[in-house]
Amino acid sequence: MTVTLLNPDGLPTVDAYRQIAIASGSRMVFIAGQVAVDADGATVGEGDLAAQVEQCYLNVATALAAASATFHQVVRLTVYAVDWTPGKMPLLMDGITRAATRLGMTPLPPASLIGVAALDVPEHLVEIEATAVLD
Repeated sequence: MTVTLLNPDGLPTVDAYRQIAIASGSRMVFIAGQVAVDADGATVGEGDLAAQVEQCYLNVATALAAASATFHQVVRLTVYAVDWTPGKMPLLMDGITRAATRLGMTPLPPASLIGVAALDVPEHLVEIEATAVLD
């Protein structure tokens, strides 16, 4: 299985992630949206968007590992952020950078950021879901 991430000519280059993931493989893994909770279900980083983003990525990595996968096989991320404004971008990027450093994610797969009114509980500021292609 191979995943190639690229920014093609004709589309803007995005430093934080790649615009396209080209994957060959026959087994797909769909990870449910992960919020900032630890293994005991306690919220991590209450009120801290960067800390919650980092924990969401760590939770996605844990889910991937259960499927014998890593972030190198992820072809798509969707990020849902509560009450999103462009002013929150530095905090989001800080959390992504911290998670990428811890998990060795380089470069990041294509991603979409969607602002939402609320998530499952008021303490959760972000939720991240992923799709990976294996084999």
